[in-house]
Amino acid sequence: MREYAGYLPDIGDEPIETRVLTFKKNGETVEVEVPLLTVGQLNKVAEKVKQASARVLPSFSVMEMVELLDRAVEQLLDRRHPVRQKAERVLPIVTGYDAEMVRLGLTSYFKTFRKPQLQRFLVEDFENPLLLDGFQPRAKGGFSKAVGPELIVHIWAGNVPALPLWSLISGLLVKAGNIGKVSSAEPLFAGWFARLVVEIEPKLADCLAVVWWKGGDAERERAMFQQADVVVGYGSNASLQDMQSRIPVTTRFLPFGHKISFGIVSRSCLDARKAWQTAHQAAFDIVRYDQQGCYSPHLFYVQKGGSVSPKEFARYVAHELNCFAKRFPRRPLSLEEMAAQAAWRQHEELSALADNEKEVLGNEAGDWAVVYEPEHREFAVSCLNRVVKIVAFDDILQIISEIAPYRRFLQTVGVAASPKELFEWAKWLGKAGATRITALGYMTSPEAGWHHDGRFNLRDLVQMVDIESAAEAYAEQFAPYVD
Repeated sequence: MREYAGYLPDIGDEPIETRVLTFKKNGETVEVEVPLLTVGQLNKVAEKVKQASARVLPSFSVMEMVELLDRAVEQLLDRRHPVRQKAERVLPIVTGYDAEMVRLGLTSYFKTFRKPQLQRFLVEDFENPLLLDGFQPRAKGGFSKAVGPELIVHIWAGNVPALPLWSLISGLLVKAGNIGKVSSAEPLFAGWFARLVVEIEPKLADCLAVVWWKGGDAERERAMFQQADVVVGYGSNASLQDMQSRIPVTTRFLPFGHKISFGIVSRSCLDARKAWQTAHQAAFDIVRYDQQGCYSPHLFYVQKGGSVSPKEFARYVAHELNCFAKRFPRRPLSLEEMAAQAAWRQHEELSALADNEKEVLGNEAGDWAVVYEPEHREFAVSCLNRVVKIVAFDDILQIISEIAPYRRFLQTVGVAASPKELFEWAKWLGKAGATRITALGYMTSPEAGWHHDGRFNLRDLVQMVDIESAAEAYAEQFAPYVD
């Protein structure tokens, strides 16, 4: 089967070169044809998007934009809709993820962008979302307006299906022109969504574009970054640093790079009744998209002193992972991933020989692995793909001291604890660098309006324009009714 990626505004009849990316899984093949524009064509696209956006987008109120996006997402949630059916059929082959996992993941993700969630999203960043429509009175006096950029360039990663939706919707909500560059790992969904939005509202046909080039193409990146007011980048820290070297100093750069997330389980959750459910939730966070998201857990700290010991809890998690492996088979690994996992497991098994309390668990197929450690000597990341450590601890301050050197890389912490512990631990975790604290089982499903890496999704895209009260008062003397 062949699919066509990307979305382009009308830049004339000039022929556009294409490339074909091939994806295979379980005997099925998908060929994806992606547009490879020249630098000149990219510049034409950028000018077209900027001009059309400046002309068209101000005519939409922010709530009209919310209604439009809600209609698009409503169609994506309808499993009878052709785009949703295509996504369920094609994305498992392209990404390698289990089809049922993709289906459930898409539904959960799309619900984040319904009208009520988008309204919360707006209110989270702007106390008064009408700031995006015009000047609004401020409590301090005067008036302010939030002005979106002429052009946002998005550089998207492809580790999670439909990931571009978040930043593209953010760009539309602030009424900016948007050009997104898709990843070779998942080049399809952004273009599908763009075409769906334009089908619903044809006036937006030239206000956005979805393009492709091979990652690290300095010439094309530099051309796009010269046109952008804001660049939103997703990728490894190394790729983002390389990207930043090509971005003009006057262009705002919002990078989202490598992050580390983990879980904490209190002894209050470790009785015979609660421990199994807690382990199930922890295992779900591990299994969902095989730990490929920045919010996926690398390890779990489990407190000593419960009816179920940390070592027993590790076995519970192993059991749940084994069950999940039957329901949601792990995606096929690349040669590099297989080598990394084999090296990781060999290292852990050798170290277990010197520590009778340490335990390495896994199934014969190698679909998952759980390592139990009675105490932690180093805060180390997992090699991912359903590989996790369970580490015993006594007191929250022990964890804080271990994670302190990694402050810049911390993001999500999944917590299973009593209400008192939740708020007490959150205080320490926030000081240590964590930016999101959620329940086990929800680590890979951020709420609408979450502060990604501790920042604002929408407010970071705009600039505020203030009319000070002095200007308003001064203008009064020139009003026609004064004479």
